Amino acid sequence: MPMKKESKNEVPQAIKGMRDLLGKEYYAYQGFFEKAAEIATYYGFKPIETPIIEETRLYTSGIGETTDIVGKEMYEIKSKGSAQLALRPEYTAGVLRAYIENGMQSYSQPVMLYYFGNCYRHERPQKGRFREFRQFGLEVLGTEKSIADAIVIKVTTTILEESGHKNLSLQINSIGDKICRNNYRRELVNYYKRHVGSVCKDCKIRVKNNPLRLLDCKDPKCAPTKEAAPQSVAYLCDACKQHFKEVLEYLENLKIEYTINPSLVRGLDYYTRTVFEIISKTEPAEVKETNANQKSDAPDAPKTDDKRKPVGLALAGGGRYDYLAKAIGNKKDVPGVGVAIGVDRVVLSESFNEDLVPRILKRPKVFFIQLGFPAKLHSLAIIEILRKAKVPLLQSLSKDSLGTQLSTAEKLKIPYTIILGQKEVIDRTVIVRNMDNRSQEEIQVDKLADYVKKLK
Repeated sequence: MPMKKESKNEVPQAIKGMRDLLGKEYYAYQGFFEKAAEIATYYGFKPIETPIIEETRLYTSGIGETTDIVGKEMYEIKSKGSAQLALRPEYTAGVLRAYIENGMQSYSQPVMLYYFGNCYRHERPQKGRFREFRQFGLEVLGTEKSIADAIVIKVTTTILEESGHKNLSLQINSIGDKICRNNYRRELVNYYKRHVGSVCKDCKIRVKNNPLRLLDCKDPKCAPTKEAAPQSVAYLCDACKQHFKEVLEYLENLKIEYTINPSLVRGLDYYTRTVFEIISKTEPAEVKETNANQKSDAPDAPKTDDKRKPVGLALAGGGRYDYLAKAIGNKKDVPGVGVAIGVDRVVLSESFNEDLVPRILKRPKVFFIQLGFPAKLHSLAIIEILRKAKVPLLQSLSKDSLGTQLSTAEKLKIPYTIILGQKEVIDRTVIVRNMDNRSQEEIQVDKLADYVKKLK
């Protein structure tokens, strides 16, 4: 099929999978961020902002060259220099790089950080998933204690609940560490080699390159094979069993319900031990998944719930990444655990709390009207008086007609108008009109702020 010829007269449009945020939607994102940051701050997290562009090797070495993010989805940039650069596909590797580069190892440990910003992946756009997407995340660096895992899950759950999502499902698993994971990986590979004829093309490659990703496959063809596959919890060493047991005990003490999902591995190479997802069961999934939970009959292995994974929309996911620091070139391991919340999915869902508006957005109490050029000259000074008094207002300074400005105030259902004409400029007064009963009063400018504050 021939490509559509672009016309030089056509206005360029937003790139596929990217979009503009306007008005109410913009405020919804800002309101979510303020609520999430507030909750994180109360739990001891501090903000960090990392560059949107990093060296490509940060992601190829950290996330893994055989992951879909690096292999298929990462936006790489041609640079004038010799460095290979990429747009940020996720935050964790960059945050850990900042931790090492800025000497945070010398801080009191653990270092607890939160972030909010844009990431980029060249994947298929669908509901709540864009090529330019927004994440809010938490990272706890410098401790391998299980309570750090519990803190991250607790804060994430609280953020989602206070954003309007009440019907949540926490899916959790442990994929072990470098001591015990090799045994599990070997058993998984042997199992899939026996069933290689019944899996998809991608999984045939994963058997050789990235066996744990076999359990992350969403192709329905692979579902029966995946459901009967060996489970990682059956191969945990004593230290990993104890760590996972403690995480679950914290969740039970916090009254956070969970389901152990043995198919859950997450999509990045750097995860170790705890991995988890938080799903909204009231939101339809954009891709139907058929992950099943099975009981493990291994001795001393944590018990799993045999309820099937609920079909829903994954709002957040994360886990522990104790070996990521060495993978990106640091001499020593830095234990860490984190989570990323898919903000687009949270905000665009039907469950989102629309009352979650940013602090700067207040319902306007007055509409400012001016008549004539002398009034326009003094308008900004009047507005500044009200701004300093924290009185929210709207205005239409580019309009000249009294009728047009009053009509705008009525359409917006603003309860009061402040009218400044030539006479009022001379007298240093304004007229305050009640738009409900049309009563009005002349007020001295130096008394205006106090007067408006008392209006109901």
